[in-house]
Amino acid sequence: MSTIHSNTHTESSDLSGLKGQLPLVGLTGGIGSGKSVVSDLLGKLGAGVVDTDRIAHQITAPHGLAIPAIEMQFGRGYIDANGALDRSKMRTLVFGNPDARKTLEAITHPLIRQETIKQAKDLVAHGAPYLGFAVPLLIESMSWRSLIDLLVVVDCPEETQITRVMQRSNLPREEVERVLQAQATREDRLAVADVVIQNQGSLTTLEGEVNLLHQKILKIQKDLLGSS
Repeated sequence: MSTIHSNTHTESSDLSGLKGQLPLVGLTGGIGSGKSVVSDLLGKLGAGVVDTDRIAHQITAPHGLAIPAIEMQFGRGYIDANGALDRSKMRTLVFGNPDARKTLEAITHPLIRQETIKQAKDLVAHGAPYLGFAVPLLIESMSWRSLIDLLVVVDCPEETQITRVMQRSNLPREEVERVLQAQATREDRLAVADVVIQNQGSLTTLEGEVNLLHQKILKIQKDLLGSS
């Protein structure tokens, strides 16, 4: 759910101590572009990956860390029968109510930030050659953009995004389009990308692109270590 994405100015501040130790890679793209697929492939190649969207889902899953505060602020009606956030109902609320969105973000952002920092430091401690941060609203956040060394955008046509999300999340087209409108445009993302991963073909083609990206980042790591 796009309204729970981490995008606060303080989000990455406690990660600044990692800068210069190893490459810090930002991975972003619009909803349905395939960020999670790419981050999973990088993880399989040995990268240390932190996915803030998955953290957002984790803290709003049944009995997640954000659930008590969400129930207190919004009422039991926004918690489903399993004890998770009713994402559809909350999405409808926050897209039409900026104050509700700010209230939700005030609950979720600190928890996402806390877990992001924890996971990143754990990955470094376990010898990750570089860190990849999958952040849906990365280019909208100047703090993230100032932290990372390489900005990777996962790209595909907007119509492909819409089709994927409709099929994946069983959402009506109008709702997916509203989410897209709340995010940076495809053109804006491509304009600031250091690397673009095209995700509109086969998985084999995508794996080849990701492997090339992995090798590129390992070279950055080697150069970084050589200069230290």
